Amino acid sequence: MKLSKLLAVVLILQVLILLTQWFGGHGTVSTAQAQVPEADATAQRLEIIDELKANNAKLDQIAAVLSSGNLQVHVTNPDYSIQK
Repeated sequence: MKLSKLLAVVLILQVLILLTQWFGGHGTVSTAQAQVPEADATAQRLEIIDELKANNAKLDQIAAVLSSGNLQVHVTNPDYSIQK
């Protein structure tokens, strides 16, 4: 008889926990705010734009080398230790 009462109490507690989570019980944990403060947002965007401009300049240089046909590849120490 004691065991059945204990199991009934555990079952009721489990149901209460499930209902609390299901219906959005208001806990003490606040929600996370994944937003950048507005004062820093402009500076960050300007920095990103500057970095993108630098990347575009580097890509233009690479494209110019590739399109000119002056690219040469030299292998200095080939590794022939690959076994079959």
